[in-house]
Amino acid sequence: MGLLSAPRAFVLASDPDVSPVDAMTLFSGVGRTTAQLGDGDDFAHVGGHVLLDPVSGRLLADVLPPWIHVQANLPAATTFRWLLDRLVEERTSDLPGAELASAQLAQLLFIQILRAHLAGAHCAGSGWLRALSDPRIAPALRLMHEDPARAWHLEDLAAACAMSRTTFADRFRTVAGVAPLAYLTQWRMRLAEQALRDEAGKSVALIARSVGYTSESAFSNAFKRVAGKSPKSYRDNNMHKRSLTQVKDI
Repeated sequence: MGLLSAPRAFVLASDPDVSPVDAMTLFSGVGRTTAQLGDGDDFAHVGGHVLLDPVSGRLLADVLPPWIHVQANLPAATTFRWLLDRLVEERTSDLPGAELASAQLAQLLFIQILRAHLAGAHCAGSGWLRALSDPRIAPALRLMHEDPARAWHLEDLAAACAMSRTTFADRFRTVAGVAPLAYLTQWRMRLAEQALRDEAGKSVALIARSVGYTSESAFSNAFKRVAGKSPKSYRDNNMHKRSLTQVKDI
């Protein structure tokens, strides 16, 4: 079982000397999701893709390696086999709700791959994904994620993790790669980006308050430091891109 988290070409072959066939040619056609080469009895390959939110999804995409391979001898492989068997059953059945069930099973596969990756010794380095899997730091992350508008202090977050301020700050920086309050600012700005992009009727002042800023100017300054442009410029730019997409679709 593997996960490609970056665009990368690959070839599946029964013999390295066989000329490959372009996959897009095989799957061309509206609604076509399966393809067969030869009698199809020797090998079966199941694949899919996960669409991440353009803004918040970057938090995940940026910390994943280009390729995650979960070996068949690992305990997690048993779960993968069960999910894959159910997925194949749903895709080949005519039962009501098969399409919805297939989508949910695919999401479970994605989650299980991430869990296996976090549990492995190969998940090194620092970042929010590693921090989420660290039982000593995770309570603070959950608090910041659940209530980003609260005026969190280092003492509050350290207490939630049953650590002193110094120990917590050092541990958080080591695991997450940034200081706790710097992480909070980054998380707030990701939420603000999403709101600016998806909630056109919501004023900048309201968005500022929703992520913990009582002053619109303070929010704008923080947003510009993180995103590289003002909230208004960010919103206008995304509205322009969306308009171009709609024109192209028409």
